[in-house]
Amino acid sequence: MMFKKNNLKNLSLLATAIAGLQLSPAIAAKESDKAVEFLNTKAPSTRLPFSEIVRVENTLYLSGQIGLDPATKKLASGGFKGEADQTLKNIKQTMQAHGYNMDQVVKCTVMLTDIADFKAFNQVYTQYFSPPYPARSAFAVNKLALNASVEVECIAAVFD
Repeated sequence: MMFKKNNLKNLSLLATAIAGLQLSPAIAAKESDKAVEFLNTKAPSTRLPFSEIVRVENTLYLSGQIGLDPATKKLASGGFKGEADQTLKNIKQTMQAHGYNMDQVVKCTVMLTDIADFKAFNQVYTQYFSPPYPARSAFAVNKLALNASVEVECIAAVFD
């Protein structure tokens, strides 16, 4: 069978496109899609409409935590450091409740109502994370829920 030069070129382009589709990450992902998991230690609340952790494939998205003491349902005592410590303790407890640990955290976003607390936050933060530290960003905000001084949200990686 004889093909004209343009037909061979078109056939070659078509074969390349088909091969590309077979290797396309979008198509490969469709074949291996996993359900999104909403991880909560308690039944979902209508008062607080969010999940503790949402797992999508090998990534965990943690909702922001503040320094709320679970026993008293009030912000932790001890000033900013006490509140920051309770915030990170809450993250650690949430991770552990779902079978994960702090070593899996790869990114933290820190919100402070007073950027002058940045140094004090770092002193507490290094008690929960060790080198190499997760990637992190921090910024000042006007207000946080329940008049908290600090809120931290994290992203973690899961390697089954």
